[in-house]
Amino acid sequence: MSAASGRPALIFIFVTVLLDVIGFGIIMPVMPALIEEVGGGDIGSAAAIFGWMAVAFSLAQFLFAPLMGSLSDAFGRRPLLLLAIAGLALDHVVFAVAPTLLWLFVARVIAGACGASVVIANAYVADITAPEGRARAFGLLGAAFGVGFILGPAMGGLLGAFGTRVPFWVAAGLAALNFLFGLRMVPESLPQSRRRAFDWRRANPFGVFRVFAAYGNVLPLLGVLALYFFGSTVYPAIWAFWGTARFGWSEAMIGATLALYGVCSALVQGGLAGPASRWLGEGRVVLLSLVLGTVMALAYGMVGSTLGVVILTLLHAPEELAFPTMNAILSRAAPEDAQGELQGGIAAASNLTMMLGTLFFAQVFARSLDPARPETTSGTAFFVAAAIIALSLVAFFRLRRRGPLIPDAPGGAPGGATDPTTP
Repeated sequence: MSAASGRPALIFIFVTVLLDVIGFGIIMPVMPALIEEVGGGDIGSAAAIFGWMAVAFSLAQFLFAPLMGSLSDAFGRRPLLLLAIAGLALDHVVFAVAPTLLWLFVARVIAGACGASVVIANAYVADITAPEGRARAFGLLGAAFGVGFILGPAMGGLLGAFGTRVPFWVAAGLAALNFLFGLRMVPESLPQSRRRAFDWRRANPFGVFRVFAAYGNVLPLLGVLALYFFGSTVYPAIWAFWGTARFGWSEAMIGATLALYGVCSALVQGGLAGPASRWLGEGRVVLLSLVLGTVMALAYGMVGSTLGVVILTLLHAPEELAFPTMNAILSRAAPEDAQGELQGGIAAASNLTMMLGTLFFAQVFARSLDPARPETTSGTAFFVAAAIIALSLVAFFRLRRRGPLIPDAPGGAPGGATDPTTP
């Protein structure tokens, strides 16, 4: 695409991701109450059930993300993006009518299988931007997530007052509007000349690491990203349950805290991703983000009031630069006709670690609330998360000391060109 056509296309994909995230965020404040309503039990058991629901979602996404990415390399981004959006609309409808826990799990599987919209959006962005501009472009998508988490949780918290099912119907309507928007407005980004034949071997999620082995230094950097994702999963895994148990938050308060984080995240990712990479170099941006992530996880484990949570949230958002910056580095490792495969593989690997992380932290949190234990603390999960993020920091620092993060970048600029490799 030319620069003139790429700019409006980037705006279209931003809005597409934004509406998807609003639909996801709108349901988060009511999940604890919905699980308790359908399955019974207390907040601790609801958190444990949510962990297993996250496993169902992430496992489906792990299996389908590489498939969707490879299909988009063969048939274009647009049809696969529309299919993913339609699946999310169906997911919200199933949630809205689910009579039992089994149906809640079915809804999560549908969402995971069709949740490749972000994978395809990332590949779409790689199609329409030059390698040196991708940190800023991926940061813009990160800003879409931030804005979505401003509007979605805030709406979910307010709508939850009218019933636990109401936010799901609204989310289904937003997904349907998103589908119509994409059907009418989103152009195809991958021309026929840059497509390649579909190959089942590339779509095999269990072959992700074998495929990545051909792309420079991807596997070590992917390992750092997996560690980081595992540790940072503590937030979506327990936030609503932790706030309810520790501070007695209502659905509205859960939504407000998530919306506040969304504001901060959107400002940081939309305004700092590109400039920070230019000023500091991508390597230093990742290092500082991981340091902040470690410190913030420790602080959340110790915070004693809602006001303290608000202050930490204002300080926490720059950590969000870690993923778009690492994603920009990784995107330079693959040729331009393999960006869908690359993004699908990254999503599969990250979803696998996030699946395990969500299950792990949900169980840690549930056990920390066990009244039979002599000492309990709802902050235990955050302390464990801090240790894991610190491990990712150490691993990235050592990897960076060894040389350029992406020494062989086929079809693009050398991987170390914009990334200083000395501390």
